[in-house]
Amino acid sequence: MQRTVAVAYYPEGAGHATRMTAIAQALERRGAAVRLAGGGDGSRFVALNGYDEFEPTPVDYIDTYQGDAPHRVLTESLPATAARIRDYVGWLRRIDPDALVTDDMFAAMAAARVGTPLYVLKHDLPPLYDDPVERAGAAVHTRFQRSAARAFFFPTVRPDADIAPDDVTRVPPVALPGDDDPDRAPDVVCVPSHFSSFDRVADRLSRDGRDVVNVGADDWEPVPSLLPYLRAADLVVCSGYSTIMDAAVAGTPCVVRPATDEQRAVADWLDGTAGFAVADDALDVLDAADDPPVSPEFENGGREIAARVLADLAGRASDAADLPTDDGAGGWRRRLAGLNARTLL
Repeated sequence: MQRTVAVAYYPEGAGHATRMTAIAQALERRGAAVRLAGGGDGSRFVALNGYDEFEPTPVDYIDTYQGDAPHRVLTESLPATAARIRDYVGWLRRIDPDALVTDDMFAAMAAARVGTPLYVLKHDLPPLYDDPVERAGAAVHTRFQRSAARAFFFPTVRPDADIAPDDVTRVPPVALPGDDDPDRAPDVVCVPSHFSSFDRVADRLSRDGRDVVNVGADDWEPVPSLLPYLRAADLVVCSGYSTIMDAAVAGTPCVVRPATDEQRAVADWLDGTAGFAVADDALDVLDAADDPPVSPEFENGGREIAARVLADLAGRASDAADLPTDDGAGGWRRRLAGLNARTLL
């Protein structure tokens, strides 16, 4: 029996799209039919990998809350959140998948509303946030997703990290594989996020005689996967956690210069991990390029997640009567029946 699995990604930052596309590909390689959704910055990478996706209403909390525009949270982010949940509810009802795998808390809420079996992928847990509002928000949606999901996957380059509860499933970092050989083998690959720039760093490294690929440059043409370029390079410079996971799977030393609150928290948590260095400014990046960390060594966790999801579905009847009725928190089935988008906002 072929399973149909919906895969949905969070729209703030393209890394969410590449990470979840990696899981979509791993599911397909195991025989599942995949329906993809997410929208936002990652849409072009989804298209480059040959997928047509459903694009629900995008949300933006980084430019509003972290951008010191709290009034826009009330006028833009919260209404967009409600619309995104409604869009996902309608999409899930139309396609009626056997399961949803997602790193988008709003897609998870929609799955709970319609009763779609849910599998969550999440790395930004509450301890990664210093801001009390962000920490509280992360705690609420993490607690909800842990209670509603059949499995809560925590992809990490720190398997010994104590920031994750004991009941989550730790898996290796997730990266989007690439079949094509890169057209060059650069010394350094600079991968900014939507919220950072490495133009000056790339220019300085180039002046020092290094062959640099700057993914943020105007002349860079997006590719289906960066992983082949990272494997070919001697060093990766990045801001976001998705590229950190890519570098880990590529086995290439990585220097992290964070830009957003979440990225800074990830960098603080990552500091001292073999294979990675944290840079507070451009000079630190240049110093790390002269004395890079050791090479990291990790498997690709996307394969493990796909295998676990499909094995779990194969071992469970679709009849709701066979689902767990109590997990010590009021019952999985009763919570799904009682939750809706309005109560989750």
